[in-house]
Amino acid sequence: MPIDYVIKRIGVFFIIVWAAATVNFLIPRLSPGNPIRDQLVQQLTAGGGGAGVQVEEVVAAYEARFGLDLPLWQQYLNFLWDTIQLDFGPSISRFPTPVWNTIQDALPWTFALVATATIISFILGSLYGALLAWPGAPRFVHASSPFILTMAAVPYYLLGFILIYIFSFRMGWFPLGGGYQLGTQPGFNLDFMLDAMRHSILPALSLILATLGFWALQMRGMMVTVQGEDYVTLAEAKGLRPRRIFFRYALRNAMLPQVTALALALGHVVSGAVLVEIVFGYPGIGTLLYQAVRSFDYTVIYGISFLIIVAIGLATLILDLALPLLDPRIKYSRE
Repeated sequence: MPIDYVIKRIGVFFIIVWAAATVNFLIPRLSPGNPIRDQLVQQLTAGGGGAGVQVEEVVAAYEARFGLDLPLWQQYLNFLWDTIQLDFGPSISRFPTPVWNTIQDALPWTFALVATATIISFILGSLYGALLAWPGAPRFVHASSPFILTMAAVPYYLLGFILIYIFSFRMGWFPLGGGYQLGTQPGFNLDFMLDAMRHSILPALSLILATLGFWALQMRGMMVTVQGEDYVTLAEAKGLRPRRIFFRYALRNAMLPQVTALALALGHVVSGAVLVEIVFGYPGIGTLLYQAVRSFDYTVIYGISFLIIVAIGLATLILDLALPLLDPRIKYSRE
């Protein structure tokens, strides 16, 4: 791969990061009024406490403390420097807790749930879709396809409600929600990890069942196309075993679009599965974003939005650089 192309792609990534930070800076300043100031005033005057002069003094002190009274260009430079250090300021609803601290607490939960569910769904769905298109597939594969494809049409948050009703409310096998049992102290010990895993089974299952059909349908379409290629026909003419033809020739060459879609899906992991996390009360990024929207915590919203954009841009960069390694037929150099 040409070094100039790598440098160009990395440069594009940094432009995306700069654009995301700039948008985060401009949105609250282009909106009518000052949303952060309005939220401070609302919190200070809640319950009838605080005179108007005192409110204005607190708002002025807040703006001076965080440099909001400086010239706009100076605010912008300070904002870019803070963003590079992942300093998004304090959370309004959890003041004075920094935004990055709240994101750090929620991010591992989302990665553990959404990333794991996405990878499991990708592996099972890709294999299942490949078997659907393969002539020698077992009978149970075709017999179970109506169920798998029906689940793909059901929204994952609705699947969450169904799973809660069946396995939590009726059977009592799993907890109704949350990330761990109330009163448990989070930590890296076996008891807590088993408890957290037990709480994550139903939300993960809802994500897997809802996306399994998507991966299967996409893989099935690619396998149908690959079966007509010359190298598959040649492998069959040479008398190779069907299993080897399936894995080494058909599945391997049909996986490239799947890997591309997987990389983009993993880039969206940072955003979390908002509705699933809300349904199960799971302490991830999706729940944090929902709470921030409800409490008008703009700094948390801007911080999460910035991380989502950066994560998608990083996933696209890695995918773009890795494609020639996955498929030698892809070349970025001009010959």
